[in-house]
Amino acid sequence: MKAGRAHRRYAVRVAAVATLIVMLAYVVAALVLNLIVTNHLVSTADTRLSDRLKDAQNRTLTLPRSTPQGEHQDVDDAPLFVWSVAPGGVATALTPSAPALPVRHWTTAPVTLRVGTSPFRFDTAQAGRSVLVAGQSIAGESNVQSTLLVAELVFGAILAVATFAGATIVGLRASAPSELIRRHQAEFTADASHELRTPISVIEAEVELALDRPRDPAAYRDVLERVSQESTRLRGIVEDLLWLARADNQAVRDDVDDVVDVADIVEAAVQRFGAPAATHRVALAAQRVGGGPFTVQANADLIARLAGVLIDNACKFTGDGARVEVSVRSAGGRVELRVDDSGPGIPEDQRDAVFDRFHRASDAVAGTGLGLAIADSVVRSTLGSWEIAVSELGGARMGVSWRKALARRGRPTPSGQSGETLTQSLA
Repeated sequence: MKAGRAHRRYAVRVAAVATLIVMLAYVVAALVLNLIVTNHLVSTADTRLSDRLKDAQNRTLTLPRSTPQGEHQDVDDAPLFVWSVAPGGVATALTPSAPALPVRHWTTAPVTLRVGTSPFRFDTAQAGRSVLVAGQSIAGESNVQSTLLVAELVFGAILAVATFAGATIVGLRASAPSELIRRHQAEFTADASHELRTPISVIEAEVELALDRPRDPAAYRDVLERVSQESTRLRGIVEDLLWLARADNQAVRDDVDDVVDVADIVEAAVQRFGAPAATHRVALAAQRVGGGPFTVQANADLIARLAGVLIDNACKFTGDGARVEVSVRSAGGRVELRVDDSGPGIPEDQRDAVFDRFHRASDAVAGTGLGLAIADSVVRSTLGSWEIAVSELGGARMGVSWRKALARRGRPTPSGQSGETLTQSLA
């Protein structure tokens, strides 16, 4: 729970930073847009004022008060007013309904002043000794700017909420795999610690009891044998963990040059497990199915390890007097390694968990639960695919298939006949 809350808090912090960055960019963009719009509106007003002043200078404007209001202007534009300012500063309106002109020293530069409650834009031109002043209300432009500002604020608020919510969702979903990996690593570390602690605790207990009081040589020998067994188990766990760690750090490769015969490798594996199978009174048999070739592009050691894990698991979990059949099949463009047994099988609800590290379907059989995790790592690194089903013998079927590869020229690959028995060990 604490880890989940920390995960959510981290996603919220990341979303807040992302929202802040987006809003800073939005504010800069809004300021630039407002500046562009303002400059465009003011420059448009200045252009109209300049044109009216040129008309006045050329006497196209009838003086005084004879030009109807609205002449020389679009119906949608604010009215233009013209004043004549005498050298003494007296202003005379040349446009009907013109408001009073502010008293000031007029220069040739355009200026914005307030007339009453409305902002006006003014421009001037020299006409003899007098100064012509043209003015236009820019209240409409101010309204446009206010409307634009309100729209930007509303859109900015919506953008902030949407950005924060979206960044939070994306952050939670994007970090979900890493959170899952973190939990798996924590579980793996706990399981590994438990598995390593058990043989170490047994060794420590045996040594402590042996040193507690003098014993005869036979008792010491029994203690040393038990210590040796636990040491062997401990070494197996460590080697499996190191193998998985190396496999996790290696990328999946599809450019392996080795082309191996899966049937030959399986034959060697079946022969190697003949004695353990006999110990468990398990009938172990293997055969080739199909005309071959049984070659795949993979590393021979990896295929051998995979075959060993599958055969060893089948022999251990089927029980005494059971049967295990190993077959290598060639069909179409695929080569399949299949291990069928007559044991209890794998329940359908546990098939997704069989490859989890330290997962054991039953505590009745000794093991670390790393075998199928190693097998899955081999399958992934060799670009194979799994099949977990119910075998014709009534137990579990563990199958792996690969894309068939042709043998390299100069490397003859033996292939048996369909149904040829490779080796058999009967209890």
